[in-house]
Amino acid sequence: SEKMKTYPLNSLSIIEAQQKQFKLVDIITKNMSGSEFLDLGDLGVRKGINRPLKTEKIEKTIAEFFDAEDCMLTRGAGTQAIRWGLLAAIKPGEKILIHDAPIYPTTEVNIKSMNLETVKYNFNDLSGISEVLKDEEVNFCLLQHTRQKPDDSYNLDEVIKEIKKTRQDMIILTDDNYAVMKVEKIGTELGGELSAFSTFKLLGPAGIGCLVGKKEYVDKARKMNYSGGGQVQGYEAMEVLRGLVYAPVSLAIQAQENEKLVEKLSNREKYPYIKDVFLANAQSKVLLVEFKENIAERLIEISETLGTLPNPVGAESKYEIPPLFYKVSGTFLKSDPTLKDRMIRINPNRSGSETIIKILEEAYQKVSEELTKG
Repeated sequence: SEKMKTYPLNSLSIIEAQQKQFKLVDIITKNMSGSEFLDLGDLGVRKGINRPLKTEKIEKTIAEFFDAEDCMLTRGAGTQAIRWGLLAAIKPGEKILIHDAPIYPTTEVNIKSMNLETVKYNFNDLSGISEVLKDEEVNFCLLQHTRQKPDDSYNLDEVIKEIKKTRQDMIILTDDNYAVMKVEKIGTELGGELSAFSTFKLLGPAGIGCLVGKKEYVDKARKMNYSGGGQVQGYEAMEVLRGLVYAPVSLAIQAQENEKLVEKLSNREKYPYIKDVFLANAQSKVLLVEFKENIAERLIEISETLGTLPNPVGAESKYEIPPLFYKVSGTFLKSDPTLKDRMIRINPNRSGSETIIKILEEAYQKVSEELTKG
């Protein structure tokens, strides 16, 4: 059968990731005194800003890091950050341009709840984009930075440039989940109006999202998010900031181990039971291993007893340290449902390639023994 071709995003090298870390720390030193940094932060709706002072300061720091005008931390993770972006920049019932692909489930809820009319276009081929942009009722575009389906290959930078060439007025919101701190630039750094992502995926606290970009929209979202219970408290904002400092290098190491795994596991003589191995941005950039036999589900069960995580948490949260051995994503199965029985995805998380290969080999031995007995 034909080898699956995927186009994962370019990961930062460890040196480039260090530069991101150093840049953020440099900005922190410019925005806070040392004692302020050692303060966990205040609580509640401060007069005049309607949120904790520490949260405001950290939002300014994050905005500066992404060369954006403004930033707002949100409760409800990346999903809510996307929701605030939509609510601030578009009215219910309007048309929005999206990629022609299965849409992320919680994003779909946002679109349906605002009764938005979706105009689908395949961004993998930009030759017909100007035609679609002639529709003056389409003033908003939602772009997902990472891959929505296995054969996605579009370059976010090119897509944004092409859209802006024809329609300077188009409001572009990028869903930068699984791309932030892993790639060189996010949507707002490439000319988009807004970027939304979850800080839980960046070693931050559970459930805190981030919206960065143009002040007029972030301000609007902030006014809508008026209630005290909707504010991110000072100590949580500090957790977000600390997570952001450690995320890039940590994620670059993960990307490096992924590359090593592809190289090592491609050795057919050493691992004859593996049919194919490659990297893909199935949301997060993961290793996909296809076996010759239908052993995926049993192998995942056995691996868990050998220390692998049986399920994601925030997907790459600070709680996910051992490697994850898991079923392939729904979007991949749409392209070939039979993969469910013979393919697994592996996310190294904080582990090294040796640990993953050791567990894979041991789990395979046990599955084989069961099959021979069976």
